[in-house]
Amino acid sequence: MKKQLFNYETLTKITAAISATREPEDIVLMTVESVKTALDVKGCSLFLINRQTDELELTGSYGLSREYLEKGPISSLQSIAASFKEGPVAIYDVSDDPRIQYSEEAVKEGIASILSVPIALHDRVIGALRVYTAEPWEFTLEDVNFVQAVAQITGMAIDLCRLNKGYKTSIEVLKTLRDPKLLKAV
Repeated sequence: MKKQLFNYETLTKITAAISATREPEDIVLMTVESVKTALDVKGCSLFLINRQTDELELTGSYGLSREYLEKGPISSLQSIAASFKEGPVAIYDVSDDPRIQYSEEAVKEGIASILSVPIALHDRVIGALRVYTAEPWEFTLEDVNFVQAVAQITGMAIDLCRLNKGYKTSIEVLKTLRDPKLLKAV
């Protein structure tokens, strides 16, 4: 029960922090740090899918080495791809699972288990939130539900940031169109 209360408290803090910022980078960093801390795990990363290359682009990470993060391109079609089609995927042993694209590098990093949760937006998967443990971990339904909730909130917040930046750009364009100095020049 104590862990549940802590996760709800963490979820409330994440939601409040996310709603207070308009910068997607800040949202991502708050998310990965909060999830790592709340679950007391080795690390957490957030990836967005590049639709042109089908690669996962790292947008933020906490608790993992630069060497591991720069191990090579991550294919959304090879790296725990089932999480993009079927929902959350929990991998108990990264050293013996064919769904892991870079299993040797994960073992070298000291990763034992991974939970990959899709980030969906408007019925479309846009990325993944991944949790990494140093010890083999049987992710509970509570763990999965917590990470799913954070992933959903983060996806909505990233979308709102994009919309907000788009609105700001549109407003600036409209302001320049109303500027009498610019109208005379045209």
